[in-house]
Amino acid sequence: MATSQMMAVTLLTRAIEYDVVGRKLEALKLYEDGIESLLKESKAETDPKRKQHYQAKIFEYMNRAEQVKELVTRWKSKGVISDKIHIVEGSTGYSYSKIFGKYLTDEVHEVLIEEPYVRDHYQVCNLVMLCELAVSSCRNVKYIQLLTVKDTKNNNEQGRAFETLKESLHKHAVKFVVEYSEHMHDRQVILSNGYVIKIGRGLNYFKPSASKYSIGAFNYHFRECRETNVDVFYCPENNKSSL
Repeated sequence: MATSQMMAVTLLTRAIEYDVVGRKLEALKLYEDGIESLLKESKAETDPKRKQHYQAKIFEYMNRAEQVKELVTRWKSKGVISDKIHIVEGSTGYSYSKIFGKYLTDEVHEVLIEEPYVRDHYQVCNLVMLCELAVSSCRNVKYIQLLTVKDTKNNNEQGRAFETLKESLHKHAVKFVVEYSEHMHDRQVILSNGYVIKIGRGLNYFKPSASKYSIGAFNYHFRECRETNVDVFYCPENNKSSL
């Protein structure tokens, strides 16, 4: 069996397994990667019958991947308002633990972070801080996906930072995947237990610390915030127990 065919079988088998148990975000990524491997195999195949077989399988998996993608899209647009928080300019006490803490439960297997601005050092640090909170709070988290805008200016510092975070999360049995988009709209964090947390300013609502030796430099409970709104929605379709 060709290497690309073996890879496709492995990826698509795992995609189906994750799809069945409700790990939809990871399943979608595996479907996409598996289909890509099958396409390569199909293009290289010279036997008409085998080529037709590959094309039929590609069509089958593309249909399922599209269904999963539509489901993920509905997660972002549906939901019942569960909580609203207005963060006043200059206020403190709104660390990620305060905002996300009670929603980061053991039911969370996947986290999708949609944040366009993860370029500068402090923005990457905010991402790392949220990942730390997810790993420490959600015993069953297995997959974290970031959707962001690619930085084309800083000599791929962004890419190296993400690769380091990926390796670090792998040590905790968490897969980290980054996808780039130039046309992002919402800033939100989608959890696989049904909650969607939308923050007006995204993850970067903290003001700079007055000094690296000031209270709040490391514990963001004491860090002053910029004014923003937080809206929390509960989406039953995003809860794996209802899938």
